[in-house]
Amino acid sequence: MILPPDIAALIASLQRELEALRAENAELRRRLGLDSSTSSKPPSSDGLGKPRAPVSLRERSGRPGGGQKGHKGETLRQIAEPDRIVKPEACACRHCGSGLSAAMAVGMERRQTFDLPQRLIEVTEHQGLVYACAICGGATRAAFPEGVSGPAQYGECIRAAAVYLNAQQLIPEDRTAAALADLFGAHSLSPASVAQWTQRRAQAFLPVAARIGARLAGARVRSVSTRSFGDAQDGFRVAGRTQWLHTIATDALTLYRVSAKRGDVPKELAGGVVVHAGFTSYGGLDGVAHALCNAHHLRELKALIAFDQESWAAAMRELLLEANRAVEEARQRGQTALAPDLLTAFYARYFEALREGLAYHRKLPRLPRHGSNRGKVKRRPGHNLLLRLHKFKDDVLRFLIDFDVPFTNNLAEQALRMMKVKMKISGAFRTVEGAQAFAALRSVIASARKQAHNILAILSANPSTLIQAFAP
Repeated sequence: MILPPDIAALIASLQRELEALRAENAELRRRLGLDSSTSSKPPSSDGLGKPRAPVSLRERSGRPGGGQKGHKGETLRQIAEPDRIVKPEACACRHCGSGLSAAMAVGMERRQTFDLPQRLIEVTEHQGLVYACAICGGATRAAFPEGVSGPAQYGECIRAAAVYLNAQQLIPEDRTAAALADLFGAHSLSPASVAQWTQRRAQAFLPVAARIGARLAGARVRSVSTRSFGDAQDGFRVAGRTQWLHTIATDALTLYRVSAKRGDVPKELAGGVVVHAGFTSYGGLDGVAHALCNAHHLRELKALIAFDQESWAAAMRELLLEANRAVEEARQRGQTALAPDLLTAFYARYFEALREGLAYHRKLPRLPRHGSNRGKVKRRPGHNLLLRLHKFKDDVLRFLIDFDVPFTNNLAEQALRMMKVKMKISGAFRTVEGAQAFAALRSVIASARKQAHNILAILSANPSTLIQAFAP
């Protein structure tokens, strides 16, 4: 049946519109279905309406839960020299009731309790003598130790405890003061004092943070990431404006840096490998090799499997997980490289998955072009991921040939988590200088924790000597 030209044109127009609506509907359904396990969305965005699925990338090992056989457990153990000894005595035999004396003791059983002393604050009085000169009669006062400037003040240890609670545990100043009053008996401590001590310690640690940054710049492998200080999701602003937090991390060191621009990535990184999530500005770093975070790839692949039913995505995801397991097992055996045949097999599977995916997308009809995309071809999420995995294949698989390169960017991502908690508690910094000082303080604390230093000792240490406490 031959239709009139106007009817045929109308049908063709309606068909194109129907295809566009179907594509738009599929895209909207896909967006609604995405959560933190299938995208880069944070877990806080999942909401109550979506079932909270496990987001860990680790697969089931088949072993039972809890401690494994042969695992060396940790428990509280007795010490050789206790601070106080209490000797309970028995006065009557529990069998026949006869009286007992100390001379009848034939052994001893030791038990120890670890507890806080009743009085946690020790008050030291400094009595500076005033001398009268026998020649001229002038008065000379003995000098007090540094920091002892008033009739009464809190010492360095309790100041360090206040900074620790406020900056490390992120307890607000008023609750920090209340905690110190309840735990230590510091009843006259005010929230203003806590804020002042934290600000002073943060300012003093700026040179220490700069030294940490210098050592990170020369590290062979480091992870980097960036987060907003002011988007609607975070609700955190600095001096009333959006700011960005840049993080550089290794196994031993962490540095936080505040900047007004997201693209103001650290330019001082020299040589080595930079692990990141593919943010465009990191690609502009000169003189460094790049490694892409495969945790992001796994989440995207999971979404393609769940929502788009693309078979190549399952093959690629399984390959990446198997390759990571192979590297971990080889590293545990003390090896520094995979066997050549195994490495070749992984590369072959990688390119086979790419070929399968690209062939699949070549068969699909083109997506309709919207008016806002003039001159730009719209691609499906799976196609975009395929092109990225192909273009940056060396960066995706760098962990296979260099065992020092991690599979994911988790070091930098994890470093940001506590700062996100700070954002939710405080909401904002009043000045950029205050935000930068707090970033320096957190850099020192995070690095000290990674190197198993005593945090209270670090917070009460002299900054000029503290730099040497951090290993390269």
